[in-house]
Order: sequence, then C-alpha cells, then structure tokens
Amino acid sequence: MVSGHLFHCTKHSWPAEEYVPRPTLQLLESDYAAPPRYAWRRRLNSHANLLKEFSVTFMEALKMIRLGVRLWSYVREEASHGRKAPIDPFTRESCKPSASLGVPLGGMGSGSISRGFRGEFRHWQISPGLHEPSPVMANQFSIFISRDGGNKKYASVLSPGEHEGIGKLGDQGISSWGWNLSGQHSTYHALFPRAWTIYDGEPDPELKISCRQISPFIPRNYQESSLPTSVFVYTLVNTGKERAKVSLLFTWANSIGIPNLSGGHVNEPFTSDDGVSGVLLHHKTAKDNPPVTFAIAACQTQNVNVTVLPSFGISDGGCISAKETWGTMMQEGSFDEGNFSSGPSMPSLPGETVCAAVSASAWVEPHGKCTVAFGLAWTSPFVKFLKGSTYRRRYTKFYGTSERSAVKLVHDALMNYNLWEEEIEKWQNPILRDERLPEWYKFTLFNELYFLVAGGPVWIDDKSNTCSSAEKPRTEIKGVTVKVATENGEPTPAVEVHSDSQSNFMDINKPIDSSVDGGEVKVSGPLDNHGSSTQEGKTNHGHGYNSQNPHLQNSDDNVGRFLYLEGIEYIMWCTYDVHFYASIALLDLFPKIELSIQRDFARAVLSEDRRKVKFLAEGNWGIRKIRGAVPHDLGTHDPWHEMNAYNIHDTSKWKDLNPKFVLQVYRDLAATGDMAFARDVWPAVCAAMEYMEQFDRDGDGLIENDGFPDQTYDTWTVHGVSAYCGCLWLAALQAAAAMAVRLGCRAYAEKYKNQLHRAKTAFEAKLWNGSYFNYDTGSSSNGKSIQADQLAGQWYTFGSGLPCLFDEAKIRSALQKIYDYNVMRVKGGRMGAVNGMSPDGKVDVTCMQSREIWTGVTYSVAATMIHAGLEHQGFTTAEGIFRAGWSEDGYGYWFQTPEAWTIDGHYRSVIYMRPLAIWAMQWALSSPRAILEAPKLNLMDRILISPYSIKPPTDSRVHKKSTGRRWFGKTIFHCEC
Repeated sequence: MVSGHLFHCTKHSWPAEEYVPRPTLQLLESDYAAPPRYAWRRRLNSHANLLKEFSVTFMEALKMIRLGVRLWSYVREEASHGRKAPIDPFTRESCKPSASLGVPLGGMGSGSISRGFRGEFRHWQISPGLHEPSPVMANQFSIFISRDGGNKKYASVLSPGEHEGIGKLGDQGISSWGWNLSGQHSTYHALFPRAWTIYDGEPDPELKISCRQISPFIPRNYQESSLPTSVFVYTLVNTGKERAKVSLLFTWANSIGIPNLSGGHVNEPFTSDDGVSGVLLHHKTAKDNPPVTFAIAACQTQNVNVTVLPSFGISDGGCISAKETWGTMMQEGSFDEGNFSSGPSMPSLPGETVCAAVSASAWVEPHGKCTVAFGLAWTSPFVKFLKGSTYRRRYTKFYGTSERSAVKLVHDALMNYNLWEEEIEKWQNPILRDERLPEWYKFTLFNELYFLVAGGPVWIDDKSNTCSSAEKPRTEIKGVTVKVATENGEPTPAVEVHSDSQSNFMDINKPIDSSVDGGEVKVSGPLDNHGSSTQEGKTNHGHGYNSQNPHLQNSDDNVGRFLYLEGIEYIMWCTYDVHFYASIALLDLFPKIELSIQRDFARAVLSEDRRKVKFLAEGNWGIRKIRGAVPHDLGTHDPWHEMNAYNIHDTSKWKDLNPKFVLQVYRDLAATGDMAFARDVWPAVCAAMEYMEQFDRDGDGLIENDGFPDQTYDTWTVHGVSAYCGCLWLAALQAAAAMAVRLGCRAYAEKYKNQLHRAKTAFEAKLWNGSYFNYDTGSSSNGKSIQADQLAGQWYTFGSGLPCLFDEAKIRSALQKIYDYNVMRVKGGRMGAVNGMSPDGKVDVTCMQSREIWTGVTYSVAATMIHAGLEHQGFTTAEGIFRAGWSEDGYGYWFQTPEAWTIDGHYRSVIYMRPLAIWAMQWALSSPRAILEAPKLNLMDRILISPYSIKPPTDSRVHKKSTGRRWFGKTIFHCEC
C-alpha cells in the first residue's frame, strides 16, 4: 500500500486527545465507549455556518435562458399534478443547508433520518423522493442528575445552544426546557456507521458521558443492513466522591419531519418480559402515503429502571405539556409506572403535535460506571410512488408488514447491537490499522458511505409490487437473439433484434424466454424482478440458479431490488452516468445489490417506451426510451416502469451511457466471477454495443459526439471525437471482447478486437498532442482543454484487470498534466481537480461545468493515478476534496458532499451520489484477487500487458495486496478467439 514517508508535508493526524483529555478517554476505554483513534471530529460549540450555493455567470445565463423558461414551465406543470419535477432549481428549501450534519441513522432503503453533529435529528427521508431538512427540535436526549440527597442538581438537553428551528411556543413548550449545554467541553467523533458524542463534565463536572450511535450497516449482510433502526448507548462514569442518580430522557415527536397537522396520530406504550420498554408513535401521513410507526425504547437491567410518558404536547392543550414533562423529570427523575397500562392515546387533534418520552434512570456509584441503551426504530412497510406503484420494503421480508413490527425491530436492535459492532470492526480494522495510509483518507473513506443511507435509497422485497400489471403502463421489450457458444457450437457475430409492429408495449412482468438452443440465447421478454432471465420450468444454463422462482433460492441470494437517488436535488433513481462512478462502493461492499442494479439496466436496454417526451434544452419532442439505448435513470415517480425522468436532453443520443454499461458489467463479472450474471446480461451488452455503431460517422471504429452536451457533463458541449467519450468507447470495446472470450463467443471477441484496434489508432492520431489527450476535435476555443476526466475509460480498464489502452508513458504523461494543471494550479491543490483547464494554466470557463470541481470525478482521477503508480499525486489530488469539504478550515460539506463546487467553494447539489467514487481509491489499493489474477488477454495485434505492470517512477509507491507480481510481467495468456 502506501509507504510510510508520504504525506509528511501536511497535517495527517487528528488525535482524539486534542478533543478529549486523555484521562477521560482512559475512563471510557472499555466496551467501545471511547471514540476511535481515527474519526472525523468536531466540538459541539462549533458554528454551523450556512453553505454558499453556486451562481451562473451572465454569459452562462444567456446561453441557458431558453432552457430555463422551458424548465420553469415544466416544473409548474408537474406541480399542478401534485408532483415534484426531477430537477427544480426554482423552489428553495425552507431550511437553508448548513454545516451541521453528522452520521445518519438506520440501514439502507427503509427511509432515513440524519443526526447533526450537535445532536439534532434532521434531514428526514421517510417517503421516497421527499426530503425535509429542518430539525424536529422536540426530538432530543436530555439528562437529569441529582447528588448529595438532591441538594446538587443538574439538568440539560444534550444539545448545545438554541438551534435554528426552535419555536418559541411560550412557557409550556420546549423552549421551557433546560438548553444549558455550552458544548465547549463536548465533542463529536464520526466513523460511519457509528458516531460518538463525549460530554466531558457537561453539565455535571463530575460525570463523564459517552453517547455511542450505532446503525446496522454491515457489508455483505443483506438482512441487518436493511433494517430501519439505530441504537444509542450511553456510558456514564462518576468521577465524584458521592453516588449520583442519573436519569436520561429520550423524547420524540409524532412526525416524519414534514409538517402534518391534520391530526389522527396515536401513541401507545409497550413493554416486554426481557426489559425492553417504550412507546409506539403511529403517524398518519398526508396525501394517502403509507403510514409510519416509530418505536422509542430503552432496555431495563438490574441497575436501570425504565418508565414512559406515552403522550405530551409541545403547546397548550388538553394533554400534559412539555414544561410539565420537564418538571416531572426534574422532580422525580422518572414517570409513573402505571403509564405502561394506559393503552393507546386519543388521536391527536388537527393542529396538535404530540410527543412521547422514555426515561431510563440509574444510580452510579462513586468512581463507578453504568451503561444505558436506547433504541429507535421506524416502520413504513410500503413504498408508494406518486404514479401509483406500491412495493414492500426489504425489511418486511424478515419482520412483516404490521405496524407493530417496530416493537420487534427496536427490541432486536437493543439485543444485537454488540454483534453489529463486532462485524463493523472486522470490516473496518484492516484499513484503520494500516499505518501507511493517511489518516484523513481512512475516516473519509468510511464517512462518504453516508450517502447509501441518507441518499434516499429504496430497497424493496423481490416481486413485491402490490399493483397488477394491468394497472401499469407497460414497457415494450422486443425479442433479441444473440449467439452464445456452447460445447460444440460456433456462434455467428450478428445481434438480431426482432420488431413486433403489432404492439407498442408488453407486460414487464412477463417471464423472459432465455433458452439455450445450439449456442443461441433467445430473449423474448423482460428479465424478471430479480433481474435474471427466466424460462418456464428450466434452471439457468445449468448453474443451479432457479430463475423461474427466485424465492426458492437461498434467501441470501435473493436481495430484492435497490434504488438510490442521484442526489436530493436531482430526484432520479439510479442515474446511470453517475452510478458509473459510485457503483464501485456497492460492488465492494454489497456486490449482490450491484448485480441487481445491473440486471435492471440490462432489462431496460432491451426495452422501448414510445410515449412522447419534450426535451427542454432544445424544445424538441422524442420518445421516452429507445431500444438498445441505456436509460439515463430508472425513473422518478414510477421507477422501472417509466424510465428516463431526465428530460433536459435526449439521452438516447448520449455517447457515454452505453459504454458505461458495458464497462460496469464486465468489471462486475471480473470481480465476482458470476457467469450466470454474465449470461443473463450478455444480450443487453451486445445490443448496447450494436446501438453505438450508428455514432461512428466515418467508419474508423470510433464514435463521434454530436455538437451538444451528449454525456454526463450536460452543459459542456462536445464536437467530433472527444477524450472522455472516446476513451470510454475504447475501454468498452476491450471489455466486450474480453467478456465474449469468457463466454466462448469467438466471433464477437474477434469483431470487437478488430474494431478496438482501428478505433485506438484513430483516437490517438486525432487527440494525442504529446502530453495529454485534447478535449475534442472541434474547432471551438476549448478543443485543447485539459479535461480531468479524460482517462475515465482507462480507469475502468485498470479496475477490471484488463490490459492498458495506451502506452504507460502516455497514461502517466496525461495524469501528470492533470495533476500539474487541474489540481495544483487551483489554490495549490487544496480544492480537488477542476474539470477543465486551458493549456495556458487558466481555468476553462467555457461553461458552468468546465469551471467546476466535481468531487466524485476527483476521487476517480485519484484512483487512476494510484493504479498508474502515481500514488503521491493521487492522494494529494483526493486530499483537496477532504480539505475543501471535510476539514475544519473547509466549506462545511461533511455528510453532504456535493456534486460540485467552484474554485471559491460554492456548492452545486449537496448530498450527491458521485463522491462514493472514493471507494475506487480503495479498489486501486487492494483490488480483489479475481481482478489481480485476471488473465492478461491479447486483445490487439500487439501484446498488451496487465495494467498492474506499469512501473512507478520511484520506489515510494502504493503496493497492491498481491505477492509475486512483477512490474512488466512477460507472461501472456492468449485467448482462443
């Protein structure tokens, strides 16, 4: 990995001792109570400044004025139907983004709640695509301490100051509570999926408090990681000479963050024989959305007594007030034991907000220690999308759909959180204990995973659609015939697409005919909901995979279907050009989810939806989805059924989506070795490759761009051959040829190999200028710009174990140019890599995106540098994102990393998918054995070597986790194609 003397020139250590005195750390060292050695840290009295959003220049606004008018009209039209447009730059959130976030709560895909580093619960995403950033200030932990027979008392909400959002509701509301914590001696330590808050003598100078937040995010555990629950473990250490009675209070409002004062909400207490007791809060959602039930609970032990207050109000009303609740805790330190038998509360009145409370009280002896555990769970078993489809969430496979399953969820969380922590540490420790890695990288690597919880994911149980297919618009999937070699068969190179003029649509739930007959895979229907080709009564290609009924498989193999948003401001599911960068995290940690997503897109490639759509950039009309084209996304308001919610450009003409599909499929195959997956998606790969041939205008094997932003940089126009799309295409040709070899399709392998040779020759002749690849071959002023992402295809080639696309000298030269110009000439490398840089060393201001720094692209460029042996450059490049986004001296983007910022640090689109690409750096540092040991295929007329055979320029390098690998290895395995 990394040699020990790198990164000595910058601060690389944030020891816990700088934030928490060593004696306090020593007192908390047992039972995970002390914060970890490596973590992102803040003091609770740190100011949460408002974030600064980007703005377009006058010239950029002029260029986009027609688009803006059309977009405004579209946003209003969607609003008239009660829907939010996927992209809406005109509507502003009621709560402006601020530098206040921390580790979110819960597992993946069952709704999420974030928690700020100062303790507030905010950024609610319970219903799909709906996001409420404002904190619910009644949701708090508070503490009450009594010493010396009650003569010394301390009480405070365990959150400092008066946060934005606290409503001054009079003496009866939460403003009457004790907001006494200064936060000066309290600190927050984040290492996703856990976080620690240490109260060092606040509010009681003689009481040390650790609150440990734990969520079940456990790689390759597809059950626990779907659960909507978290645990808060308080460790109390009494350093005084007298015993202390300590009562902790957990309060929760019957709300999902989005204001809903229509009434009808009900709270009810519950208890169990093994000591888990609490309150259920049944929330009746607005607009006929599925109901939500919360459970708050604590675990009673021999030393801990748990009581509840099932209902109180935060304003004047008929029930107990917030002020009275606080007074009871101040006086008694607990609630009436009889509350457990009170039964369900009366439904709340319109305009009334009701809350519940759980108290846990214990005596802590002098110099003694006590542990108190609270749990939070929420159940929203059904996911309803705005255009009608309803599904069961993944966790219901294990807990059912009853609203009372929240009791079992919170109970199991309190019983099992120690096991979660053991698994989390087994996963994280090998990276955290590698002393050669820079510290900022270790904790940022894990903390960027916040997006898989807070990025609005939806994880559904397989085949859980509660709507019949007759109720749904249907997406046509025409028959496709692809030749695949069998034991005695030779394939033909053609991909035959059969059109059915009698039908515009077909039922997407109809089983697919994927039989094997003489080397021919016939695809005449969609993939099933699990994503595998199905045929009545047959198993899949003799690999023991029962594709006719996925529920008959081992439950570990049936992981359901997974969606996650491009970002909270760009509400599109599984945006594919961005997933290209982010997918490496899923592949590394949850590979079965990644394969499930790829199967969804494989099915989509073979589908067609002829409904008309207006594209807003030019105002022209087209069809929603063309067969053979990879969709931009899986939709917004009816995912899987109505794809391509993005309607700025006609993405069927984009040049990056299809190559990205082929590259991801091959990388995933290479990493997992799943040949059943390969056979399932091979027809879509062939169709995607054939579709791209129309963009080779001059027959040189290389695709050309069409003079508009026809790729992921959707405001940055491209003319002719481009470095970004051209390199992706070269890599896709090589990946398709390699996949054909693995499937025994010699004719396909030969076809793609020959095309690769011609395309590579043309690419280098047209774009290589001696030190890097030009932006494009157009005549515009930015044609020779240095694009940070020019080697995106080579990045995937490295990561898939395929031979390099170019000579090592050219790869290193281009990467060094990017480092010297795009990275180091922007504030000395402290911002990341700017997308475009002119050869004269000035930022390319051709458009909004050329002058932006994209966080996820910077991480992927850093990964490419590491693959190429430029480790110092790679880590320095990525450290710019840490410095600008995560450090105390940065702009405050922790746990909300944006898509982009300008060189002044102004953001565009916080909480965005692409920064998950930081996991590409870890992939480069320690690729799976299947990748490292991949055969070095001879896919061109000359011998190509493994990407890992590039010799670094010095001995200070990152070493892959492999033994016996030689730089410039001479062994070549020739494929029989």
